[in-house]
Amino acid sequence: METQLTISFLFASLLLSIIPGPDNIFVLTESITKGKRNGVAISLGMAFGCLVHTIAAATGLSIIVQKSVMAFSIIKIIGAMYLFYLAFISIKEKRIDMNILQKQRTKKENIWYLIKKGFLMNALNPKVALFFMALLPQFISKTGFNITIQMLVLGTIFGIQVFLVFSIISFLSSGLTKYVNSERFWNVTKWTKGSILSFLGLALLLSTRNK
Repeated sequence: METQLTISFLFASLLLSIIPGPDNIFVLTESITKGKRNGVAISLGMAFGCLVHTIAAATGLSIIVQKSVMAFSIIKIIGAMYLFYLAFISIKEKRIDMNILQKQRTKKENIWYLIKKGFLMNALNPKVALFFMALLPQFISKTGFNITIQMLVLGTIFGIQVFLVFSIISFLSSGLTKYVNSERFWNVTKWTKGSILSFLGLALLLSTRNK
C-alpha cells in the first residue's frame, strides 16, 4: 500500500463523515433526543456495519478487477454515476431544525439494541454497499499487498474513523445544534460535500484497471 493513497483515503473519509449527511445527522438527533450514550452506541454499530460492506467489496471487487476488464469498467461507471447522484442529493438536502428535536426527549434504550440498530442500518443498506464499491478501488495501489488485503485495511480505517467522528458528534451534540441550525453553515457544508462526492466520482470515472 502507498502511504500517500492511504492518507488521501483517510482525509476523504474524515471529510465525508464530518460533513452533515443522513448517518451523522441521525447520530446527532439520537444524541439530542435520547442522550450521548445512545449516539455513541449507534455509532459503534454503524462502524461494524461498514466492515460488512468492506468484506463484500474486498472479496467481490478483487475478483472483478483481476479477471474481467469489461466487468470492471461497468462497475466503475455505475459507481461513478452513483457518486454523482449522491452529490446531487447532498446539494438538495434541506436543513433540519434541531431546536424542535431538543424538546423531544425520550427514554434511553438498551445499549446492545442500539448497537444492533446502527449495525443493521448500515449492513442492510444497499446504498452503503454501492458507496464502498465506488470509493475503495480509487485508493488501491498496484504495488504491495494484494487488492483484497488493501481493501480490508482501508475499510477498517473507514470504520474506525466513522466511530470516532460520530462519537465526537454525540459528545458535542448540544454545542453543534446552533451550527446545524444555521442556514449559512448548512449551505456551505452541503455544497462542500457535493463537491467532494463529484470529485470522487470523476476520479473513479477516469481511473484505470491497473491503478
